[in-house]
Order: sequence, then C-alpha cells, then structure tokens
Amino acid sequence: MSEQGQARAIEGTLVQRGDADYEAVRASMVWNGLKPERCPEVIVRAASERDVPAAVALARSRGLRIAVRARGHSWCGSSLRSDGMLIDLARLRRFDIDVTSATATVRPAVTGGELGRELAARGFSFPTGHCGSVAFGGYLLGGGLGWNSGALGPACRSVDGIEAVTADGEVVRCNEDENPDLFWAARGAGPGFFAVVTGFRLRLHPAPGAIMSTTYAFPLADVEVVSSWTGETARKLPPTVELTHVLTTAAPYMTEESPRPKVIVVAATAFAESAEQAVQALRPLRDCPFADRALFRQTDEPTTFDALHKASDVLWPARTRCVADTLWSDADFGTLLSRLSRSVENAPSDRSLVLAPVAPASNNPDLLSGMAFSALGRSYVVPYAIWDDPAEDDANIHWLRQAMSSVEPLGTGHYIAEADLTADPDRARRSFTTSDWQRLEALRARYDPDGVFHSYLTP
Repeated sequence: MSEQGQARAIEGTLVQRGDADYEAVRASMVWNGLKPERCPEVIVRAASERDVPAAVALARSRGLRIAVRARGHSWCGSSLRSDGMLIDLARLRRFDIDVTSATATVRPAVTGGELGRELAARGFSFPTGHCGSVAFGGYLLGGGLGWNSGALGPACRSVDGIEAVTADGEVVRCNEDENPDLFWAARGAGPGFFAVVTGFRLRLHPAPGAIMSTTYAFPLADVEVVSSWTGETARKLPPTVELTHVLTTAAPYMTEESPRPKVIVVAATAFAESAEQAVQALRPLRDCPFADRALFRQTDEPTTFDALHKASDVLWPARTRCVADTLWSDADFGTLLSRLSRSVENAPSDRSLVLAPVAPASNNPDLLSGMAFSALGRSYVVPYAIWDDPAEDDANIHWLRQAMSSVEPLGTGHYIAEADLTADPDRARRSFTTSDWQRLEALRARYDPDGVFHSYLTP
C-alpha cells in the first residue's frame, strides 16, 4: 500500500508538525503542566485499536521511530520524542467486565477510577494506581504500584494476557502460553516496550468488605524516631495494610498554625473482609509511644477506593507543574528520610513532598517473579517537586536533583514508571536487574530488529 493509502487507512486524525493545531495537540500529549520541548514529526490520534497497525505501517514507510502514549502521568513525558511518530491511544477507553470468569478486558486509556467504580459495584477490585486519573496503558507496562499491592503484588501480576501490535504491524496475543517472552517484557518494561499494547486482560480480585485508614502527622523534626517506630510496627501489620510515610507541608485540616509546618505523615490503609478485621489489622498503629506529640491523629476511619483515588488526585492535579524521581535502597527509612527531610525543609514550593511507601510491591517473592518488573531494594522513596509558576521551573528541578543526590549513594535502582529518565543516561538500565536488562535488550533485538520503536528516553 502506498504511503497515502496507509494514511487514509487511519480512521483517527493525523497531526503533522507545522499544522495550525500542532502545538496545542503536542502540549495535550503530556498531562504534566511542565511541557518538554521535544517535537514528534507526526501525531496519530487513533480512533480505535484498528488504527494501530496502519500507523505502524505508515511510520515504517516514512522511516519514523514510534513512541506511544496512553493517557497518564509520565512526569518526564517520556512518550513525547522528537523526530518520529507519536501514537496517541487516549481514545481507546472501552472496557468489559466478565463476572463469571472474574476478569476484565480493558483498553489502554481506561483509568483506574473509571474501572474501579464499576468493579466495586460488582463486588470486585483491582490494584489500580493511587491516582484515579492514571490510565492502565503506561501503569501496567511499568509494573503498577497501586492500592493493596502489598497483598496482591504489583498490578502487572494480575495481568493474564495482552493484545499488542509488533514492529512489523502484526496483531498478536501474548500470555504465558502464546508469545510468552513478549508477555514477560510487557509486565514491567515500561516506556521502552517494543510493541503497542492495545488491550489487557485483567484477573480481578474480591472487593474488600471494608477499607479503613489511620493517619498521624508529626513534626518533621521527629522523622528519625517516627521512622524507627514505623519500621518496628510494619513487621506487625498484615500485607493487607498499606503503610506510607509522606514528608510534606501539613494540610489545613491538620493544624491551625500559620505558616503551616513541615510534617512527617504516617498513613495506613487496611483492606479487609469486615470492619472488625480492618480495625484489628490497624491495631498495632494505636500503640504509638509518642502519640501525644502528633499534630494530627485519626484512627480507623472508614473510606472507599473512590475516596482514596480522589484524595491522591488532589495532591497531583492536572496541569500542575511536576517533576519526580524514584530510588530503591537497602538503607532503612530512618537514614533515607532524615536526609530527605532536610531537602523538604528547603523546598522552594510548599507543595513538594517525598513519598516513602513500605513494601509498595509486596514482600512476597512469589508475587514478584516471572516478569520484567522487580523490586530492587528493601526501601523505596519518591521525591516530587510540585509548583505552578513557570518562572520557578529551574529552582524546582534543581531542588529535585539535589534531593536525589542526597540519597543516591544509598540507591540500588529506580522504578522505571516514575523515574526521571532525563536525569542520567543510566536511569533506565538501573531500573532492572542486570539479567532482566540483558533479556530486555535481547528481546528488543528479536522483536524490533529495525529499531521501529523508540527505546528509553535519555538526557
């Protein structure tokens, strides 16, 4: 088929660099208010999964390398690449829930919030992203550290199969039996995956009968004693309790002080069969020996997945300027958070924070095998710089890099889905074990020998 015929075969829209609406479309490809200056030659806004093979054929005929975007929170905008084609899957938002088989088929632009509400109504759940606005495409490809992952494993563990378009334009199904190598890579390879995933088959889980949370906020100066206590307490909690530290500015409901102080928040969320079981699961957190020092305390508060999603979306609203980076480490949280607390004290934006979840991908090795994703350390931290004013871009990006440099010597790797791939050429490689990286590179050479797809973003 001629190049013109390939373009006409696409039911969606093609936006060429130089078109009147190009810049508006290009900017909309990045959820972040901070827009990279990278410019693809053409953006294909697929109308359905049928457009993807035609788009791949057109890219090959024009000699354009392909990047793919679903509709999510990639902080560094890794899908926006210069001198190639961007395939935008944002219109692929259909999903189907099969109650009998306890499975769901979702297209890549479906968000966790959209699916989660429908699952809850049918008595099911899935470890969706913490923000309800996160789409499944990039989330599942990157591994997926979401709600209740301590008990269920990373979200990609509950992916039973995918539908994908390869570099030669072939539509393939991948699971443990069909194209198992491609299936292995699709569960964790992240933005360097060498095919376009157009659908996921998800294995669903029973909806918890009750979800409850307990929250403390202590002065940031107490970071070491608090993290020592949470380290001991975490060992007493069942895997169905998600425990997280947040170094941040106190929320208005936490204190009447002005200006609001910096705090370390300890937030625990229990997913249980009943309210009684949830209270029992959270009980170790009641035995805090210095609870009287808390600026804020709320125990055993009932909540829902929808409320959890909305609360996270408030921290990272659309069009806010944000940069983030990740670090796995074998150091204890006391060491990591004491260093990062100094960065939080000096953050140019009061909205910036450090997230430090305990065992975000599960401590169960059986839930971490057989896929490209792997947890690379005992501890995990994510600093976020969050601000609004473009004039403060340099200061906030510098703050993030400085915060990371304070803990980087203690690092054992990064999480590919949220790593700042523009910070260092080794970010992507250090997001995998050595053997997994070598396997990914070998599979890339096998499935994409002509380099049709962009590899990982680098500085």
